[in-house]
Amino acid sequence: MVNYMHIHRNQKQNAARLLKNFPVLSLIGPRQSGKTTLAKELGQGWKYFDLERPSDFNVIFSNPEAFFEENSSHVIIDEAQEFPEIFKILRGVIDSQREQKGRFILTGSSSPLLFEHLSDTLAGRVGILTIRTLKANEYYQKPISDFYEIFKSEIPKQNIEFSPMDITNQQMRYCWLYGGYPEPLLRQDPEFFSDWFNNYNNTYINRDIAKLFPRLDRRAYQRFLSTLAGLSGTLINKSDLARAIEVSEGSVREYLQIAEQTFLWRTIDHMAHSKLKSIVKRPKGYVTDSGILNHLARIDTIDKLLASPQAGRNFESFVVEEIIKGIEASNRGNVEFSYYRTTSGAEVDLIVDCMAGRIPIEVKMASVVPASQLRSLNQFILDYDLPYGLLINQSNHIAWITDKILQIPLGKI
Repeated sequence: MVNYMHIHRNQKQNAARLLKNFPVLSLIGPRQSGKTTLAKELGQGWKYFDLERPSDFNVIFSNPEAFFEENSSHVIIDEAQEFPEIFKILRGVIDSQREQKGRFILTGSSSPLLFEHLSDTLAGRVGILTIRTLKANEYYQKPISDFYEIFKSEIPKQNIEFSPMDITNQQMRYCWLYGGYPEPLLRQDPEFFSDWFNNYNNTYINRDIAKLFPRLDRRAYQRFLSTLAGLSGTLINKSDLARAIEVSEGSVREYLQIAEQTFLWRTIDHMAHSKLKSIVKRPKGYVTDSGILNHLARIDTIDKLLASPQAGRNFESFVVEEIIKGIEASNRGNVEFSYYRTTSGAEVDLIVDCMAGRIPIEVKMASVVPASQLRSLNQFILDYDLPYGLLINQSNHIAWITDKILQIPLGKI
């Protein structure tokens, strides 16, 4: 079994670069995603303080000015959102030696105010990096796929070449089932998988949400969470959802925002500047981790996963997140993600606008996809005069299945 303490993270190089260029590196992301492990790896030998540990919190809280006089550099502060005042104090500490880089690493999770504190109080002084749950190549200790090279710069269609697959589709299905949280993924134990996610859910609701949103109706929010398994990969109709869980549409809007701010949910908007007036403009959403998604859907085996009525949407959710994780780790340019759907039902699952231009991606769970299921992708490529589009499926080989559609197997992403 792989020891997650020794897993090389795709974002390590990006984190090291930011630490070299800024006084503060902030690693944000969901709880238990590996932020602390990466922080300690980057700051080997640095002093470490966990603000969820009362003794560590008191060391800083009792006299923060004196603390930073004694600890002006090479300090890791875990769960920094527990002491919001620390950001203002840090600003003064940093400005006293503004040219010195790589002084502090902060981590934070489950706080809608964390990014606000970082971007406002420490603007220009902090490099911010989101550390998501493990990507499949990290679990299998393989290099990130050269598939992501096509998003970095425009490559002529005839010059696109990839190395053979390092990960099989079968191996990818294991990650699709268990998700990317290190502990349940690495234990390979269905019973532990269920227990771990039950505990994670209870901690999320009864500690994080209770602390961050003390006035929130936690029972209603729990009902909302139970619906997410059925919503992932769909267009969100807030009024229908409000009726289903017996709350106001305003509450649904708030719940979706909370789920996204706590890294549980991702909203992808419709593609802007469409040539067509008949485009659907509702947001599309995904549960960000397939392990949580499957736990919510009471799926704990590959057989149940493949037989599920919502297997296609769950597969799309997993693939979209894998692609976004890969692009975030390998592409430093400005990248935007959207989807496309018309009122007549034509749809493209994911559109990536990046340094290479616009790349439309269709996701299908089957290993062989008939041409009739690719009409929307084909038409989109023609309408926007694009060189090609991508089909992600469970085939075993990379191939141009039409003149402008490149098939990419699941194991290659």
